[in-house]
Amino acid sequence: MGELLLIRHGETTWSASLRHTSYTDLELTPDGERQARTLAAFLAGRRFATVLSSPRSRALRTAQLAGLTVDAVDEDLSEWNYGEYEGRTTVDIHNDDPHWNIWTDGCPGGESPAQVGERLDRVLARVTPLLDRGTVALVGHAHSLRVLGARWIGLPPSAGGRLRLETATVSALGHEHGRQVILRWNQPAPPAPGTATDSVPQS
Repeated sequence: MGELLLIRHGETTWSASLRHTSYTDLELTPDGERQARTLAAFLAGRRFATVLSSPRSRALRTAQLAGLTVDAVDEDLSEWNYGEYEGRTTVDIHNDDPHWNIWTDGCPGGESPAQVGERLDRVLARVTPLLDRGTVALVGHAHSLRVLGARWIGLPPSAGGRLRLETATVSALGHEHGRQVILRWNQPAPPAPGTATDSVPQS
């Protein structure tokens, strides 16, 4: 069976400053575009059964720069809806509610962990049968892809809190002895030959 590749979009101004970004449709920064281009060599030569993307421009642009042809846009791959917490940082939110935890509490006016889990389960139900035909790529966002990774291995959405995911990284889900497993996680593309090694991009 093929692998299920999870590709997080490149850096935006809000991801660089750790601001929660869901429905706000930000473009990639110049560094985010550079990150996305580094994925092209990493993904080159792979044949995909299908490539699905979040509808947000930061995901679609990442797919384009990474050399992927998006077969369909899937609203269920959108980022966790942060509701009233859109554009805020966790540190800022904790000034108002020191005990808030997105993985257990969700967001006021936005989505609960269960709601995010339900739509990522729908994604998995659609793409899992396609793995018989080869590798499937999903281009999306940090929190939603973390939930998807947790659900793939049978854990609740809250377990995504244990799966840190940086910008412009590739993670691989697959099988071992018939079990669904995480093969690789949060893997950045290697730097191009002859270039200086950059620090790990912040989420």
